[in-house]
Amino acid sequence: MMIYADLDDFLKRGKAALAGGPVALILAEDLVEVESTLRHHLKAGFGALVLFAPDALELPGDLAETVHRVTFDTAAAQATETAVNAVIEAAPGQWLYYCYNAEYLFYPFAETRSVSEMLAFHAEERRDAVLGYVIDLYAADLERFPNAVSLEDAHLDRSGYYALGRIDARTGQPKERQLDFYGGLRWRHEEHVPGNRRRIDRIPLFRARPGLRLRDDHTFNDEEYNTYSCPWHHNITVAIASFRTAKALKSNAGSTFDIPTFKWRNSIPFRWDSRQLLDLGLMEPGQWF
Repeated sequence: MMIYADLDDFLKRGKAALAGGPVALILAEDLVEVESTLRHHLKAGFGALVLFAPDALELPGDLAETVHRVTFDTAAAQATETAVNAVIEAAPGQWLYYCYNAEYLFYPFAETRSVSEMLAFHAEERRDAVLGYVIDLYAADLERFPNAVSLEDAHLDRSGYYALGRIDARTGQPKERQLDFYGGLRWRHEEHVPGNRRRIDRIPLFRARPGLRLRDDHTFNDEEYNTYSCPWHHNITVAIASFRTAKALKSNAGSTFDIPTFKWRNSIPFRWDSRQLLDLGLMEPGQWF
């Protein structure tokens, strides 16, 4: 069983976990669907899974033997940046991925290609980061599933996504090959979401290097990492199917009573495959085939 007392203990004793990539870093903010999240990413072909979780979480025996578990306060201020940036410094050159519980990575042709194959192709295109879109999932029946989480009853929005130019605060001009993406529940229920938390873009897959830092808005201090493609052609983008926003809106006393249902005219069942996300234009295959 690979259990570490805290982040420092993992950095000292967990070097083997960071040696064979790509490495998935999963932060358990609560106890909802942690097991399904871990199994989904194991199936994707990650070389190692590192779970940052509270002591209260219990895992089935097979996962407990497979996953590197770090006792960690995921509710602490800047918990994500603290964990991810520490691993970045400890694993230079390694491909890393991060997400939260009840989130599931999809990429073009994920059913027949491993994440390692996809990243090998991406690296050949001289790219060190993969842009992703966090696509909100939600249970259609909130009476049956009051926390809005159900793998069997999962729905998503088929439309309502848009992008705006990302403005450089120093120059007032749009940044090159960078956009702010919006949509899903954060758009439909924006009155309950702080303005700086409404974007759905994230850089979930990236190659670590010394000095690289994840910022609290899910961007990096290297602007090239934040671009959606190289200057020459489109690159692969990925999607993270996520119950995180729905879960937050239904657990927050300020919003839960205002939202009797997340369903609307553009809700459709989620099929749990990459083809549906490609057909909806929610990720890009680029030159990948």
